[in-house]
Amino acid sequence: MHQVIAHVLNDDPFVAEVDKPPDPQHQSVFLRKPRRFDGERLTTTAQRVITVLYPWHRITYIELLDEGSDQRPSQLVTVVRDEH
Repeated sequence: MHQVIAHVLNDDPFVAEVDKPPDPQHQSVFLRKPRRFDGERLTTTAQRVITVLYPWHRITYIELLDEGSDQRPSQLVTVVRDEH
């Protein structure tokens, strides 16, 4: 399981988990346990939501955190989708 920071269009970035790094060839991305940086649930999701499915066109980019990372910027691996 990998921890990611998802940057979604017109919304604040949030933390989530993925089973494996997202594939830019897919149409959407499954994000498990979406939450704000302080651990609270997202205001855009219902109370008991565990997994969200975001279409790639709504995602600006996703940052993959190194396993065992404390979310230090030097530990980030960024995945950017190039549509050209």
